[in-house]
Formats: sequence, structure tokens, C-alpha cells
Amino acid sequence: MWCANGMADNLIFRLPPSFETVEEERQHRKERLAAAFRIFGWFGYEEGVAGHITARDPELTDHFWVNPFGIPFSHIRVSDLILVNSNGETVEGRYPVNPTAFAIHSQVHQARPDVITAAHSHAVHGRALSTIGQLIEPITQDSCAFYEDHGLFPGFGGVVLDLDEGKRIAAALGGYKAVILANHGLLTVADSVDAAAYWFIAAERSAQVQLLAKAAGTVTHIPHDEAKLTCQLNGNPLTGWLNFQPLYDRIVRREPDLLD
Repeated sequence: MWCANGMADNLIFRLPPSFETVEEERQHRKERLAAAFRIFGWFGYEEGVAGHITARDPELTDHFWVNPFGIPFSHIRVSDLILVNSNGETVEGRYPVNPTAFAIHSQVHQARPDVITAAHSHAVHGRALSTIGQLIEPITQDSCAFYEDHGLFPGFGGVVLDLDEGKRIAAALGGYKAVILANHGLLTVADSVDAAAYWFIAAERSAQVQLLAKAAGTVTHIPHDEAKLTCQLNGNPLTGWLNFQPLYDRIVRREPDLLD
């Protein structure tokens, strides 16, 4: 059917779902989390056993779902995910948790009750950018999603194995959607698995563009007012969620076993 203005009145605009039960919400988060791992594997964002994405449980809010230690991103299924409590113990699932994942993510989730998901991996360009002490600069429309909305953790303290280091990372993240961890890589957060995963992808690609552009010559920065407005449009939680949907659709069609 068509409206008087010539537009269809039955267009489907995708929006984040609502849930009747906590069980439905938990299953949804786990499905999106498994898909995010598959996408990160597809994009080459894993390095050995490094890297983790967490999703806060909707009922046990001091627990989070995370990838099992030592399982490739490209193999992870919903049934492989583990539930970890506030003591770092696996309370559901067959595998142990990566101790670095617990040290970082437990403190981020504790410091940011608004965060459902935190994503961190050792993707190449984020690691490269993290070595030169630069933030993501407003040089493209896409990079403006992070304009004045990400921080820098300034010192490398070794492999993150203690909670104090996790607390310092959470402090550097502050209220932002992302933080660059010096000599380490990127970490992104959001109020959905979808948006956090997409922000990581967008930050990694923005790092790649920035490194390429600066290697080629002098970059032109988008002025403050335009960069700020673009961030409001491109960097809000709904836009992050929306941008993940095509990736989710593609990975589920390509690798449907992830839902097992």
C-alpha cells in the first residue's frame, strides 16, 4: 500500500528487539555474541588466544558471557560460550576463561553499568595505531563516529592479568565508547553486542585509513562543528546497532552452525 505522499506505508525499518522473558534476551545476546566472534574471525581479528568479547547476562548482571579460552573465533557456537561470575569462575559451560579477559572485562562491566558488551582483540591496524600515541582523528565521515568519544590508555603494563590493571583501563575508557590501549590495541563498548562489535570494526578500519593517509601525505581534518554533528549522527548507539545487522545477516547465512 502507498501513502498520499507516494511512500509505502508498510516499510520495514529494523530496530533493536524487545523481549518477553529474560531467557529470550539471554539467548539473543548469546546468538549475537557468537556471530560477533565469527565475524571477527572472518575479518582476521584474532591472534592466537588473544581477544575477547563479553556480553553481560540480563539476569545475573555481575556475570558475563565470553568466548572459551583457546577456541578459535571462527569455530565458536552459541553452545560454546561460557558464563563467568564476578570471581572469574566458569559457572556455565565446559571451558575456562582467559584470565586476561576476566581482568579487563570484569572491571569495565563493573565501572560501566550501562555497558552490555565490551570487545577487544589484537587486530593489526588498531595495534599499529596504539604504538604511536595518537587518537582516531576526524579525517573521514566514518572516523567521526569516535570524535571526542574515545580515550587513550597511555602506558603498557604487560599482559593484563591483575584487576588493578583492568581498573586503570576502565578509568581510561571513562564514559567513552572506545579506548586505545597503548602498545596493545583497541577496546570498544556499547549497550548491545551489535553496537560494540560494530564500533570495534569501525575503529579498526578508521585506524587503517589514518595510517594509510598519514603515510601518503598531510591529512585534512574535518572541522570541529561538522565532526561533532557527524559523530551525533554516525556515532550513536542505534546507528552502531544498525550497521551490525548486514554483517549479522551475512554471517548467519554463510555459517549457520554458529547458532548451534
